[in-house]
Amino acid sequence: MKSSDIKFVVQEKYGNIVKGSSCCAGDSCCGGNEYNMSSDEYSNIEGYDPDADFGLGCGIPVSFAGIKAGDSVLDLGSGAGNDCFISREIVGESGEVTGLDITEVMVAKARSICNKKGFTNLRFVKGDIEEMPLPDQKYDVVLSNCVLNLVPDKQKAFKEIFRVLKSGGHFCISDVVTIGQLPEEMRSDAELYVGCIAGAEMYDTYIQMIKNTGFENIIIHKKNKIDLPESVVNRYLSKEERGSFLSSEKGIFSITVSGFKPK
Repeated sequence: MKSSDIKFVVQEKYGNIVKGSSCCAGDSCCGGNEYNMSSDEYSNIEGYDPDADFGLGCGIPVSFAGIKAGDSVLDLGSGAGNDCFISREIVGESGEVTGLDITEVMVAKARSICNKKGFTNLRFVKGDIEEMPLPDQKYDVVLSNCVLNLVPDKQKAFKEIFRVLKSGGHFCISDVVTIGQLPEEMRSDAELYVGCIAGAEMYDTYIQMIKNTGFENIIIHKKNKIDLPESVVNRYLSKEERGSFLSSEKGIFSITVSGFKPK
């Protein structure tokens, strides 16, 4: 698929989620091609707003991000603002939070919730992670939750993260990666880009991209194998392939990783 096609699919599907005509909470909904990867629970975290949570994450990066009062925070693929509202609780009145998302209706939803809360140091911007409409060296911390795997050019995305971070700043990202080669049918199914499977990069390649960008002190906070529903495995693998796939170390993993921009 062309980059523009992938981005169109992502915007269309996430737009439908906001409108209530799609879901990502099971292996049988949405034609069986979307799957919620995360079992992490946000509800007990201070600042959490259930109206901003569509269950689209694969971790809780804000819990590992080391955000401090007064920080300037950027959340990439911010959706309805889930991680942004939690971050805003941490940075307080002296800090600021920006959410960036490519889907217009997601940005509108986040702004609506923000306006109801009356926050003046939290804003939501429509934009592409590969070409952020944001200034250089602006942010102390960059967050992202199960979004970079949807970006066609991940190396370009990491370069943009490097650009907008202050010297000494850092990112904390939860994302989906693969270990071992997934069947081509899984990777080529456009619908799975929204289900956080087909767009996943190989783990070693993902970490190498971070290093190639110039980030230092890379920390893997969490790395959990994702058990795919039987219906998903059966759809793309023969009986012989299923046994090999399930018994091996290869598969799909959620990771939470940080990296620091040199001072």
